[in-house]
Amino acid sequence: MRNHFHEQLERLNVELIEMGALCEEAISAATKAYLEGDRQLGSRATYLEQEIDHKERDIEGQCMKLLLRQQPVASDLRAVSAAMRMISDMERIGDQASDIAEIARDMKRSSVIVEVPVGDMARAAIGMVTDSVDAFVRGDLNLAHAVIARDDQLDGLFLAVREKLTDLISQGRDGGLCLDLLMVAKYFERIGDHACNIAQWVEYAITGEYEED
Repeated sequence: MRNHFHEQLERLNVELIEMGALCEEAISAATKAYLEGDRQLGSRATYLEQEIDHKERDIEGQCMKLLLRQQPVASDLRAVSAAMRMISDMERIGDQASDIAEIARDMKRSSVIVEVPVGDMARAAIGMVTDSVDAFVRGDLNLAHAVIARDDQLDGLFLAVREKLTDLISQGRDGGLCLDLLMVAKYFERIGDHACNIAQWVEYAITGEYEED
């Protein structure tokens, strides 16, 4: 019975890795759509958001079966409970990547896009998502803590972007585009928040403690 449970738990880990990879790809596609104005990449991000939704439902079903059909010990129960919380955050990451792609699809192309370092936010957010899922699968508390600590870095990048956009608007640059870019930056900041949430659930799965920001 215990061996069967752990086999199912390993399968759950694989599914979480796959869902995390979909999130990474969705963010990357949305970022390229934003930077390059590629409508196909924007559509790809929207498609991936739907795949992430399907994956969330599949994993949720697996978690419920593990809880109802098995008799997990406390540590296993925490792992399954944490996974259920994590997929909710990953689903929101997919939504926000799709939102970025939607803005990019209709966004006016301008040199302002290159001047504002939103790409740095995208790279930081992708790294946080990747590491938060890895921390869960590897049971790596130190990596989870590192993700949580990097949230401040992403927040700092957002403040820098906001300041740059404020300067551009004061110079009479395209105000509408600047507002679009601010929305994109805010979505990346939220993606980082969700990655941080995932890392906090990793901490709960390992220690039994959960500390909200």
